[in-house]
Amino acid sequence: MTEAPVESRSTEPTLRLRGVGRRFGGLQAVRDVDLEIVAGERRAILGPNGAGKTTLFNLIAGDYSVSAGRIELFGRDVTGAPARTRARLGLARSYQQSRLFLDLTVEDNLYLSALGVRSGHLRPVITKRDVELRERAREAARRVAIEGKLDELVGSLSHGEHRQIAVAMALASEPRMLMLDEPASGLSPGERVLLTDLLLGLGREMTLIVIEHDMDVALRVAERVTMMHEGRVIVEGTPDEIRANALVHELYLGVPPPRDE
Repeated sequence: MTEAPVESRSTEPTLRLRGVGRRFGGLQAVRDVDLEIVAGERRAILGPNGAGKTTLFNLIAGDYSVSAGRIELFGRDVTGAPARTRARLGLARSYQQSRLFLDLTVEDNLYLSALGVRSGHLRPVITKRDVELRERAREAARRVAIEGKLDELVGSLSHGEHRQIAVAMALASEPRMLMLDEPASGLSPGERVLLTDLLLGLGREMTLIVIEHDMDVALRVAERVTMMHEGRVIVEGTPDEIRANALVHELYLGVPPPRDE
């Protein structure tokens, strides 16, 4: 009798959305979204401007409340839970517009990110825990190759460096699920290569969801792709299936996909 193959990671969804929607007055920004992402998966969410991608991220993270539907995170119903609860469960995210403390150093920004998730408080006396969090901050900086800027004020750095710091801040909290909103925005070609290699090198203990307009980055990193348009999920598949999909080409490029000779 042949044994069934052993799965390399759980097939139970670490994130499950059922009929999720969000209305802003007369605008239905997200409508009837069903989504399942398993632990350790790399998922890209694509779509033209106004497709509802960032609103969907805000609903998952708890920055917005849903108008309809249900959200389960790590097997727990978090539909009505605030963002801080989801962060403590292990969810971290970045934003399109980096939310940084410009008057603090890079290391202080990363330290505060790690401290905040643990419900920590600044203390006048340095403890062993503070030392550990500082080391975690420095390790996050190394992972995004910005360790040479640890002592510099964030406000003095470039837009591309701000994007690197935003990713490092999310990593500093050691999340179980990492959601990145346009992480390659404003990066140079070399910085995009660095970012792609960083994302490809993340351990499978971390689930990754990326919103990204750069399809080269998104389709290289992702194992599965969800395509949104006008608030709905319209296509889902592997990167190869998305590359060959006529609707995706029409929405992004205005042309049909190339035919095999």
